Amino acid sequence: MIRLLAGVALLSPLPAVAQTMDHSMHMPGMTMPARPAAKPARKPAAKPRPAAPVKRATKRSPKPATTPDPHAGHDMSAMPGMAMPEAAPDPHAGHDMSGMTMPDPHAGHAMPGMAGTGDPVGTDLPPGDKPAPAPARDHLADRFWGAQAMAAARANHLTREHGGMTFHQLLLDIAEVQLREGRDGYRWEGQGWIGGDLHRLWLKSEGEGDIGRAVGTAEVQALYARALDPYWNLQAGIRHNIRPAPSQTYATLGIEGLAPGFFEVGGALFLSTKGDLLGRIEGYYDQRITNYVVLQPRIEANVAAQDVAATGTGAGLSDVAAGLRLRYEGRREVAPYLGVAWERRFGATARFARARGGDSGGISVVAGVRAWF
Repeated sequence: MIRLLAGVALLSPLPAVAQTMDHSMHMPGMTMPARPAAKPARKPAAKPRPAAPVKRATKRSPKPATTPDPHAGHDMSAMPGMAMPEAAPDPHAGHDMSGMTMPDPHAGHAMPGMAGTGDPVGTDLPPGDKPAPAPARDHLADRFWGAQAMAAARANHLTREHGGMTFHQLLLDIAEVQLREGRDGYRWEGQGWIGGDLHRLWLKSEGEGDIGRAVGTAEVQALYARALDPYWNLQAGIRHNIRPAPSQTYATLGIEGLAPGFFEVGGALFLSTKGDLLGRIEGYYDQRITNYVVLQPRIEANVAAQDVAATGTGAGLSDVAAGLRLRYEGRREVAPYLGVAWERRFGATARFARARGGDSGGISVVAGVRAWF
């Protein structure tokens, strides 16, 4: 009996020893997690307080609760039988796809309006003489105001407001006194016109003389002008020489316009009632120095097909006049100027001038005004 009690006493602590056994010694490579800390004792629930007024607030979605990973910090690489899966192999590894071409998603689509594709359009088309499409005749305004009233409005007001108006200008380009050796003189040159964009009536006049004497030369022209393009006009009409006596009348045909570089040029042929043929070419250029100061070089040359002793005109190059004038356009309508002028008669024209007590030309200082209305 005594021996039986002693054996029971020896076996009674064995369960406690088994509970404290370190299992990691029997599982090589496995690290057991630390024991969780003891949960704190719950505090007694506080007495509920009276609910405060609830303020409305923007509802927010509750944050999801996160569960801790039970295997965090465990090194299981040495556990027998624990093989981690390998990454799946690339099915295209080692394949050469440099010669592979993807199909064009726009293949077969017609895009004629895009530049570089399809047929040329707009200004890319070659020039031609195909007539323009007929204008539309079904005007919406005719339904409300009547076809007859709208036809009159289009024929008069609409055409007038889009270039069919009548314009006019009077330009006195040169009005000056010439200070020269011997006897001072004067000179004028001007023109006026009235009309539209295509058809105009032109009046021109020019002349010169010595101060204190009768007018030496004077002429007037009445011309019809027809626009050839936006820059050139064809002119035809009559020219009448008042001085020198006897007076002469000429049929006139000329051209006038704006040459490349903004040079104002003009040329004309004159056929008198007696069969005398004369010609003239002239041009000038306005070089703006500042907003108010303009330098104008100018040249004019006259030629004749035969000698005309009555008017003192010789065959060939009759005379040349050139000038350089500097004007101030504080007000463009009235612009005073200063400059120099040079004139020279040639051949028989110079001989006729000396026979009448004149000279063959020279240099003069000029002062005048340019005005237009």
